[in-house]
Amino acid sequence: MVKIGRIICFGLFLTQASLSAKAADAIENFYRGKTVSIVVSSSTGGGYDTLARMLSRYLSKHIPGQPNVIVRNMPGAGGIVASNHLYSVAPSDGLVIGAVQNNTPFEPLFGTKEAMYDPTKFHWLGSPSVETSILTIWQNSPANSIEDAKVNELRMGSSGANSTPSFYARILNETLGLKLKLIVGYPGQNDALLAMERGEIDGYPSAFYNSLMATRPDWISSKKVKLLVQYGAEKEKHLPDVPFIFDLVKNEEDRLLWRAAVGPIATGRPYLLPPNVPKDRVVAIRKAFWESINDPEFLAEQAKANLGADTPRTGEQIQDIIVQSYKSPPKVIDRLKQLLGQ
Repeated sequence: MVKIGRIICFGLFLTQASLSAKAADAIENFYRGKTVSIVVSSSTGGGYDTLARMLSRYLSKHIPGQPNVIVRNMPGAGGIVASNHLYSVAPSDGLVIGAVQNNTPFEPLFGTKEAMYDPTKFHWLGSPSVETSILTIWQNSPANSIEDAKVNELRMGSSGANSTPSFYARILNETLGLKLKLIVGYPGQNDALLAMERGEIDGYPSAFYNSLMATRPDWISSKKVKLLVQYGAEKEKHLPDVPFIFDLVKNEEDRLLWRAAVGPIATGRPYLLPPNVPKDRVVAIRKAFWESINDPEFLAEQAKANLGADTPRTGEQIQDIIVQSYKSPPKVIDRLKQLLGQ
């Protein structure tokens, strides 16, 4: 009987191995010769775009069947346009990946009417990094510190009224007493930074440190810009002299407000698959994504480009951040909605 049991177990093992091999073959056969699109929710030339184009080469290597991977830009409404597309228009076949701005998972929570998607139904793949945002102004703007920004009006570039930079500009005004004036209409961060150089605006309220280092690495070292305050889940280690928001805000209600507000930043630069993608393809793409952002060659290349993509987060971690943010006290959420103009 023992011998028969072993034979049965061995037979089951072979059957399971055969099924696993067939499943792997099915995934490889599906992706071979296909094209996978990464839809980036911001304009060309910025940090999100630069990272996606670099990552596309490694995804092509790690996805079974080694499909061609291309990047498509779909800027608009601070990432909401692309997120709506990924939720209800993009095919759910595993051939479309989203690289979305980190405010987009939280827009429905804050009551943004244009956000017509449920972030919990996306399949989150993970993020290659966490972010730190900085209130960044041009070198000849009339402020050298937070105290100066309380008495001098500063023109801040933004993509739209409900976008990430607008949101954080209003929170900075409310909790620190700043005089940031929003100038909307810039498609993305890169466009606003160009406007800073042209003198159209004084600065940008939520420039990501990693994006600055990737696209304009000399700005900080040559002091072309002034960094007034940084905010995020944790202080950026490379900016020890730039004030951190939680060192400035003393009021407990304001601190709770900021804890909820930096949830988006804690997701870094998140990637996702649309809802209803077959489970086996979700598993395969998650595995390929994780392998890609931990690929030694990718890590070396991103380091050379100053992308700061070396603090990866799994899809499960991103999902947890989103879920926890949606559990914030109603009073905090109501206040955030007011700051969003909802």
